[in-house]
Amino acid sequence: MRLVIAECSVTYAGRLNAYLPPAKRLIMFKADGAVLIHSDGGSYKPLNWMTPPARVIVSEPSETQQHEGIETVWTVQSQKSDDRLIISIYAIEHDSSHELGVDPGLVKDGVEADLQRLLAEQIHLLGSGYQLIRREYMTAIGPVDILAKNGTGETVAVELKRRGDIDGVEQLSRYVELLNRDPLLAPVHGVFAAQQIKPQARVLAEDRGFSTVTLDYDAMRGVDDVDSRLF
Repeated sequence: MRLVIAECSVTYAGRLNAYLPPAKRLIMFKADGAVLIHSDGGSYKPLNWMTPPARVIVSEPSETQQHEGIETVWTVQSQKSDDRLIISIYAIEHDSSHELGVDPGLVKDGVEADLQRLLAEQIHLLGSGYQLIRREYMTAIGPVDILAKNGTGETVAVELKRRGDIDGVEQLSRYVELLNRDPLLAPVHGVFAAQQIKPQARVLAEDRGFSTVTLDYDAMRGVDDVDSRLF
């Protein structure tokens, strides 16, 4: 991973256009090809980013850019679309690279681990005809919670959360995109499953063609007293 702290402006050009005026920011180049732009406040999420696969093109600034104080221009070009992340560098304060090694992946807490086990045992909760392939299906970017086949025999990647938010949908998107490169698995569909799914996450998931499933943890454990319900 390469970490750069620099005075920079950032332009995203493509399906959506966005601009970050000059300021001091952290630029993160990940080994998988992702590039993320972070500030020191406001949110834990990046201000802007480019998902992999992408390539970085370094170029000299134009005469006009030189007059503005720009020293170099980094263009992060997506290899799957015309989207570009254009980073204009005014000054670099820090530039270092670090080898992080292979990450073991996220260790689920008790509830998420139980949800995964129970859903694998009750895979029919996803729909009629579903069959489990395996839990913790390992990929180059981490394990998919559950890999299954749907009623028509197509591959389905399932991301499980206690509380489903936008980050979980983004995680599922990365898995589905990667798995779809494997001709033995493609086409791969996504299912976002959680005890609670935030409205924004549900909208994003459905916009990306994913199914959403709300899980009743107590019912799955067999401790839900159906007879005592009011509704």
